[in-house]
Amino acid sequence: MSAPELDLSVVIPVYNEEQSLGPLIDEIHTALDPTSLRYEIILVDDGSSDGSFRVLEERAKSDAKLVAIQFRRNFGQSAAMQAGLDEARGEAIALLDADLQNDPRDIPPMLERLQQGIDLVAGWRADRQDPYFSRTLPSNVANAIISRVTGVHLHDYGCTLKVMRREVAKELKLYGEMHRFIPAIANWAGVRVAEQRVHHRPRKFGRSKYGIGRTLRVLLDLTTVMFVSQYLTRPMQIFGLLGAGAVALGLAISSWLAIQKLFFAERLSERPLLLLGVLLIVVGIQLVSLGLVADLVARTYHESQGKRPYHVRARAGARG
Repeated sequence: MSAPELDLSVVIPVYNEEQSLGPLIDEIHTALDPTSLRYEIILVDDGSSDGSFRVLEERAKSDAKLVAIQFRRNFGQSAAMQAGLDEARGEAIALLDADLQNDPRDIPPMLERLQQGIDLVAGWRADRQDPYFSRTLPSNVANAIISRVTGVHLHDYGCTLKVMRREVAKELKLYGEMHRFIPAIANWAGVRVAEQRVHHRPRKFGRSKYGIGRTLRVLLDLTTVMFVSQYLTRPMQIFGLLGAGAVALGLAISSWLAIQKLFFAERLSERPLLLLGVLLIVVGIQLVSLGLVADLVARTYHESQGKRPYHVRARAGARG
């Protein structure tokens, strides 16, 4: 990994936020200029259908700290964040929403937490300024489920505002709705994660892109996150265990029915339990076979790309 050229990169995904962009950029400068940090602002236009990119192009002509990227079409918030992370040159990287609901003034205090040894600081909108039943309640339910399933207990997985070290950000690979699971993904890699209260403001312009339907998609992506994080390097352990359990149960049922047939002359042709036993054996064998194939795919995935199944925090001492 190359050495950072700046102290901070602020990465902002943008989708139809034409009216918010000017005030947002001004607020970021107001919040960061007094800190003497060398920083850049990276805004990624995720295929907006309004004049968002025209605003960014115009501002970039007079703002040397501004970097604007435009997607060919809408690829989603995770893709926009990933593009910004790939572009970032800062030693620390902050993620921020473009709708003015996040307060850029929260970034410097979050950066101070990095100086205290934290690797990733996640924002917590303790006093959330959103409609309760359509936004806050579904988010609270999703947060509780994600915390329980992942074991990384945070109040607010949906808050975009986060600050992290460069080495953490550069290892992230985001797609789907994976941006919501950044703290959990980072924690599984051994990253020190903390949560900090941040300001949250009512939306001034436009309308939210979130809703109850998106909560369901987030929960579906949670399944993918759990599998990738815990079983990507050992898929046989989950498929093999399920398969062995199914085969064992199927053999137990079939053996019991065989005893009834041989010693008690029971009729089996009309008993659905016979079909269940056979089905469990067949499904179990298929699951074990799937585990073998998944193991080979996982091996190919890691070896072909030179990926390692571990993450190094630090190294000390000379090498001969």
